[in-house]
Amino acid sequence: MLSDKQLRAASAHASRLRNKVPEVTIYFWIIKVLATTVGETAADFLNTNLNLGLTNTSLIMAGLLTLTLAVQFRCSRYVPAVYWLAVVLISVVGTLITDNLTDNYGIPLAATTLIFGVALLLTFAAWYRSEKTLSIHTIYTSRRQAFYWLAILFTFALGTAAGDLVAERANLGYGISALMFGGLIAAVCIGRFGFRVNAVLSFWIAYILTRPLGASLGDLFSQPRDSGGLGAGTAVTSGLFLGAILALVVYLAVTRADVTGADAAGTAGEVHSDEITSRAR
Repeated sequence: MLSDKQLRAASAHASRLRNKVPEVTIYFWIIKVLATTVGETAADFLNTNLNLGLTNTSLIMAGLLTLTLAVQFRCSRYVPAVYWLAVVLISVVGTLITDNLTDNYGIPLAATTLIFGVALLLTFAAWYRSEKTLSIHTIYTSRRQAFYWLAILFTFALGTAAGDLVAERANLGYGISALMFGGLIAAVCIGRFGFRVNAVLSFWIAYILTRPLGASLGDLFSQPRDSGGLGAGTAVTSGLFLGAILALVVYLAVTRADVTGADAAGTAGEVHSDEITSRAR
């Protein structure tokens, strides 16, 4: 018969194995691009269409993000609705951080690109020094979650700054910009699966590139036709993409198609510990 201490240790071990983030599947990347598009169009809608202003919009969205992340940290495992709401909100906040630095404080896009690039590298360095890994398949402690979400925030801010910098200097237009960033992501995929480039490096490069890709798509759909867009507007574009995100999140919540192996192991461990408890009784 196992002691209470041993049973508690087995239960704690099972709980720690539950990954708090989804498996990187095709669903992950589709929702990620949709979320980045919403980050661009929703920020513009709240700031301009609702006349909230950049500062008020930033404060409101930062508050919502803080509340959502608090729930995310308290979840015992990956919950699609909570996780992807946090991604959508952090996409908006990341966009607003760059916009504030550029519009309110006059910091050039080249400088913000460099600042966020360095901040992201420092986050990775601190993460690796603390945890000895940058794997996204083992995000099952509060500290790893903190590093993970901080890195994501900087990727959105960096992607916004770098994307705007390229768009401003190259003046390619929304459609061409989307194709260019899509091509760069395809090159990362070829490097990863064709030439076995490091998985962690490939993931985070692709993650950064999806931000300007999503922003280009958002501008393509929302901007007026005489400016090179399709004229759908920020409200319609945000609504369409949010609806698509909601449909995919509901699908994932039902099918659990993006549950990681670590989470499955945690669930199996919980079942096993329950069986041990039952037998001990």
